[in-house]
Amino acid sequence: MSVSAPTTDFDLLPFAGEHHEELPFIRKYIFSTDHKVIARQFLFLSLFFLVVGGLLAAMIRWQLGFPGQPMPGGDVLPDTMAPGGIILPEFYNALVTMHATFMIFFAIMPLLVGVFGNLLIPLQVGAPDMAFPRLNMASFWLAVPAGVLMLASFAVEGGASGAGWTAYAPLSASGEWTGVYLGQQLWLASLFILGFSSIAGSVNYVTTVINMRAPGLTWLRLPLATWALFITAWLILLAMPILAGALIMLLFDQTIGTAFFRPEVGGEPLLWQHLFWYFGHPEVYILIVPAMGIASEVVSNGSRKPVFGYHSMVLAICGIAFLGWIVWGHHMFMSGMNPMLGTTFMVTTMLIAVPSAIKVFNWLGTMWKGNIHLHTPFLHGAGFVSLFIIGGLSGVFMAATPVDIQIHDTYFIVAHIHYVLFGGSLLAIFAGITFWYPKFFGRIMNEFWGKVHFVLTFILYNVVFFPMHSLGVQGMMRRLYDPYQYEIFADMLPLNRFISIALFALVVVQVIFALNFILSLRSEKVGPNPWKANSLEWAVPSPPPHGNFQHMPVVYRGPYEYSLPGAEEDYILQTEPDEEAEPAERSVEPATR
Repeated sequence: MSVSAPTTDFDLLPFAGEHHEELPFIRKYIFSTDHKVIARQFLFLSLFFLVVGGLLAAMIRWQLGFPGQPMPGGDVLPDTMAPGGIILPEFYNALVTMHATFMIFFAIMPLLVGVFGNLLIPLQVGAPDMAFPRLNMASFWLAVPAGVLMLASFAVEGGASGAGWTAYAPLSASGEWTGVYLGQQLWLASLFILGFSSIAGSVNYVTTVINMRAPGLTWLRLPLATWALFITAWLILLAMPILAGALIMLLFDQTIGTAFFRPEVGGEPLLWQHLFWYFGHPEVYILIVPAMGIASEVVSNGSRKPVFGYHSMVLAICGIAFLGWIVWGHHMFMSGMNPMLGTTFMVTTMLIAVPSAIKVFNWLGTMWKGNIHLHTPFLHGAGFVSLFIIGGLSGVFMAATPVDIQIHDTYFIVAHIHYVLFGGSLLAIFAGITFWYPKFFGRIMNEFWGKVHFVLTFILYNVVFFPMHSLGVQGMMRRLYDPYQYEIFADMLPLNRFISIALFALVVVQVIFALNFILSLRSEKVGPNPWKANSLEWAVPSPPPHGNFQHMPVVYRGPYEYSLPGAEEDYILQTEPDEEAEPAERSVEPATR
């Protein structure tokens, strides 16, 4: 039976073999509609904000490790600091707020969703580009002014927002503690614009996966990276409008005198918490689900084995996404909620451990008795799994209401969120960048320095954040400018100083990754499949040409067919027909549209 592709608008998009006009530089590389160029734009923008967020973290740790002492180069630091470079309390509040804001919204989220979503989805589903290329371009160019506004808030009178990244009312609705309103208003406007960027990208992802899969690419032949990004796109589409509405309500409270969250005029501050966390808890999975997909790719490739329990992995991703909607209240155990309601949130939160544990066991099962190749992406992927386990286990403690009441707003919470969102997500980002670097730039990063960077990062990361569990159990509160003025925290300065020094070393180690990334741009070009992987992106040149594929690909296999008995190679591309099957079995119908 012959294979025929459906006749849809998909066929009107240019594949690599078709003629297209050579575009001028600005149109080709700046205002581009090519998903691969947009992925690179998101990559460089997000890495810039990752550096900004890391420097803000170093300033926070300087204050906690060396309180009241001038920072190196303090004379050139902002006017909000005391003469000589001593951090003032108001500026410390801004550092804490903006560090989390930049890391969550401008670094980790666009790296995982904007970068890998743009690069991988069209390639892994066999499409020449996104469903809506111009909307895709707009998604990037909405993120740029959002970032500029957030950076500009440091330069306005009163400085950047100091109300915390959660912007709890009534603090964020009033200028009493934060000076003038402008810094907080820029924070709100920036995130509102960024939300439209995320929504535009997610519309593209969902439409592309549903409507533009190549013939034969059924749902259960999709790579887990695409599954994860597809589910994440739905989370964004359902969560971002909630945040956008809450941001507008808070902005109106500050500008036109409404009373949504201001208690002095009849508003309800707890309404902000409900609206924020109804977005905020799915946001946690927006930041970790794509990392799970990336880890699945590199762990399977490094183990030279199919993903153990592929179907259960897909169901686990869906289960995590669904349960993420019904547990937002566990962030509010201290708000005085009804005990019965609190117990409901506690039980459902613990239930999330089930699909999370399924994924962990599947990753371990994939590695078990595999022909392990310790390449850099695999090391980062395995590191992600180990740190995710630690973060997940600490999350189980926090899910219990009686325990959470004791450790709420302590450094135990700081340790937990960093093990999941920094140690977990960032290691997955490093894995993804090194693994798909050939598809970005047609070259491969240096393996030796990649492994050096991984080992030092993994060790120093645990040195920095694991002791914070101890600080939290002892009761040290987070967001305190100078905790040592309180007798109960006075003895914690030596451990905090040790953590700060380790963090400075961790920041310096990232220079290895930066240099490896930059210098590898001039290394030798590589072929289409340097990692000997299975999925469709490895069937095209590195980097892929305009339109990606010479012709519409046809899919015959799953995405993880490693080490099959009797095969000449230990991998088989999805486009390789199964010659042992009967002709009728080898025929491939177009994927369901």
